[in-house]
Amino acid sequence: MPLRDLTVVEVSSFVAAPLCGMTLGQLGAEVIRVDPIGGAADVHRWPLSATGTSIYWTGLNKGKRSATIDLRSAEGQNLVQRLIVEGDGIVVTNAAGMSWLSHEQLAALRADVIHVQLLGRGDGSTGVDYTVNAATGFPLVTGPTNHAGPINHVLPAWDVCCGLYAALAVVAAVRRRDQSGVGAQISLALEDVALATAGNLGLLTEPQVNGTERQRLGNAIYGQYGQDFTSRDGIAFMVVTLTGRHFRDLVEVTGTGAAVSALAEALGADFNAEGERYRCRDILSGLFATWFADHTAEEITAALSATTVLFERYRTFAEVAEDERVTGNPLFSQLHQDGLGDYLAPGLPAALDGSHPAAQAAPRLGGDTVAVLTERLGLDAVDIERLTTSKTIAG
Repeated sequence: MPLRDLTVVEVSSFVAAPLCGMTLGQLGAEVIRVDPIGGAADVHRWPLSATGTSIYWTGLNKGKRSATIDLRSAEGQNLVQRLIVEGDGIVVTNAAGMSWLSHEQLAALRADVIHVQLLGRGDGSTGVDYTVNAATGFPLVTGPTNHAGPINHVLPAWDVCCGLYAALAVVAAVRRRDQSGVGAQISLALEDVALATAGNLGLLTEPQVNGTERQRLGNAIYGQYGQDFTSRDGIAFMVVTLTGRHFRDLVEVTGTGAAVSALAEALGADFNAEGERYRCRDILSGLFATWFADHTAEEITAALSATTVLFERYRTFAEVAEDERVTGNPLFSQLHQDGLGDYLAPGLPAALDGSHPAAQAAPRLGGDTVAVLTERLGLDAVDIERLTTSKTIAG
């Protein structure tokens, strides 16, 4: 594994920072998650299993070791500092207000420390995925065209992107340190990730350059032809045509050639151009919808599968969990997780040398505290007893 000799200390909660740590762990690093005694704010986050175990927490902490330490006490803070500076000098955190965990304090103890601080906003103020999303324009272009208010997407996209950017930053910083011996102070804000993405996709450039603003499109695709349709038996499909050939195949399979040609002539449109297909999307969708409404989902799947058209039926999470794309996918492997039982869990999405690193069970909260402190810091049984008695670590 690429990072098998690396140890990362993670002091975190929620999505972005834990995802960063788990990604590094899936690439081979040993990740030690440090929580306050009793767990951080996400330890009981829904959904929960019948036993009360957080499915959410275990999902984002697979393969890590868990230590619980009193982060308010000077001795507990010193233990965490030692785990960082006496290890590989790498820490990932989204914890705020902990000056003892700052880059300045850790760099004073180890000059080449790699410190990754995840923030809500670049100025250091608070922000979470849902507030950042609200502030960056996306909810006002999400949802049906006739909807007046904002619609938040379910996916915490900025948390996910931020966590993956953070993992990439750690790998880059390690490479630079290996070459030059220089550490790194890395800060990464959710809002900056969202703003950069909006800018990279042209959503912020468009009003600056053209003086126009993106509008709600429902399930259409901006600048291309794509639309959802419903079959005779009530199954919804998403259909996408990115190229001229895709579009011609859709016209042929739906038997709308004559109508589409007449439409093009009447509107003076050239449907070989993607912009023209997009501009006339509502009228085109009306032509295609009849074919979908006249056929069952099975018939639609068979017909479209014989073409280049990009399509997929909409599925629930429960349907996906039973689909062969999960049950027969080498990305997933059988995992036993205490508190949850046995289930198929994803490993690293990237296949390394042809295989996906398999998922490993999440730790029991605090279950590795003694082992981590004895192995990493050389503490003995007397030290552990004293720390336990003083409630610096959990018993």
